[in-house]
Amino acid sequence: MSGKTPAESKTFLTDLVLPPDTNYHGTIFGGNVMAYIDKVASIVAMRHARKMIVTASSDSLDFISPINSGEAICLEGFITFTRNTSMEIYVKVEAEDLLTGERRLTATSYLTFVALDEQGKPTSVPQVIPETEEEIWHYKGAEERFEQRKKRRQERKERQNK
Repeated sequence: MSGKTPAESKTFLTDLVLPPDTNYHGTIFGGNVMAYIDKVASIVAMRHARKMIVTASSDSLDFISPINSGEAICLEGFITFTRNTSMEIYVKVEAEDLLTGERRLTATSYLTFVALDEQGKPTSVPQVIPETEEEIWHYKGAEERFEQRKKRRQERKERQNK
C-alpha cells in the first residue's frame, strides 16, 4: 500500500459561535469544541483511509484560550502518523475575530482512529508522507505519543483487574 501526504486529507471547518453555543461566561462550551474536533478528525481519517473508521482514543485536548460569542471557531485537522490499522490525527482550533481578522490559538488535540473493513475488522491504512515543517515535527513525535498511549492503556487495564 502506498503512502499519502497529509495535504490529501487535510480538513478545515469554520463556524460562527452564537449565544446558544456558549456558557454563562459567554464562551463556547468545551463539549461543543470537543464535538467539532471529533468531527474534523473523523473526516481526516476517512479521507486518508477511504474506509469506515472508529475513534480509538482522544488522548489529549488542551484548552489554551476561550472562544467568545460572535467569534468564529476555525479548525484544521491533518494526519500525523499511521501504524498498520491506526491513524493519529492532530486538530488545531483557533478563534477568529471576524471584524479584524485576528486569530488566536484556542485548543489542540491528538486523536487516534482505526480503519475498518466491510466486516468491521481492523484493516491496513496508507502510510503518511509528511511534507511541511509542521507535519514533520508532528510525525517525529508520534512514536513517543503512541508509547504513552500504550502505557496508559496497560496501566488502566491493570488497575481494573485489581
